[in-house]
Amino acid sequence: MDVRHNWTVEEVQALFNKPFMDLLFEAQQVHRQYQAVNHVQVSTLLSIKTGACPEDCKYCPQSAHYRTDVDKERLLEVERVLDAAQKAKSSGATRFCMGAAWKNPKERDMPYLKEMIQGVKGMGLETCMTLGMLSSAQANELAEAGLDYYNHNLDTSREHYSNIITTRTYQDRLDTLSHVREAGMKVCSGGIIGLGESATDRAGLLMELANLPHHPESVPINMLVKVKGTPLEDAEDVDPFDFIRIIAVARIMMPQSAVRLSAGRENMNEQMQALCFMAGANSIFYGCKLLTTPNPDEDSDMQLFKKLGINREQGVQKPDAIQEEALLSQVAERVASRPGKDDLFYEAGV
Repeated sequence: MDVRHNWTVEEVQALFNKPFMDLLFEAQQVHRQYQAVNHVQVSTLLSIKTGACPEDCKYCPQSAHYRTDVDKERLLEVERVLDAAQKAKSSGATRFCMGAAWKNPKERDMPYLKEMIQGVKGMGLETCMTLGMLSSAQANELAEAGLDYYNHNLDTSREHYSNIITTRTYQDRLDTLSHVREAGMKVCSGGIIGLGESATDRAGLLMELANLPHHPESVPINMLVKVKGTPLEDAEDVDPFDFIRIIAVARIMMPQSAVRLSAGRENMNEQMQALCFMAGANSIFYGCKLLTTPNPDEDSDMQLFKKLGINREQGVQKPDAIQEEALLSQVAERVASRPGKDDLFYEAGV
């Protein structure tokens, strides 16, 4: 199968309409042609700034527009982020993702973000951030610091988007993806299933992603985690077979991309996750929490991998732990040289 960037909605709908077993068989064939077999890349996600986001995404408990149980927090200290990254690496993660609840980062944030990137990379982990919209200059600055991936989801189809978010446009999201790509970083972009979208919207989301000039290197497929206080707290549940179909169609349309099981895994039993891996999923988020929502713990994931004969993807590890200690010492020295803690740990609500 050739890698394509010219899908039509009708073609995508035809894939969705295939008999379930035929669709999974085709997806697994594509997967084996382009991806390592029985290997899953493992990422860990840390919220480096939580709550009080000015965006009005109807699914998000971090939005300042809704009353949820999520507390507003300030930007985390650099050394706390590096400590979390070290623990993630020790637990088997090969990529460390850092998320901030912002519309876009401010210039005052950039020095600390760059320190986080450099510190995490120094541990031998891949780095990923999601910080909202980026200007071209900000994307270049993060790339120069060594950021490997930038996450910015399209969330849903172009047609359904305004029903979910009004504080930024679909084109705003596409522009950020363009800035990221032009800066030389890898793109992580996917969507959320369960936002009240139609089958056509689901096809439209995958079409938008697959018809980008370059497919995202990572495509997270999230199943809505319903949170009390958000407008979608009573949204209809996603049928498990429908979700597995989306994984399979994403694999067929974007054969070279990592297709990631993201939010919602807490509500998936082992059998559903196994079928998602059969359909072509080959990446997961690992750990007890994704930003503010639950996620299966590491032990459960490892037990499932053992049952399925799946080997986690191994990242390049530094052989000498002294190098990591030296890095942490360098960061501590930089922090100690600053005038005061307010430079490092400040109110970052907007």
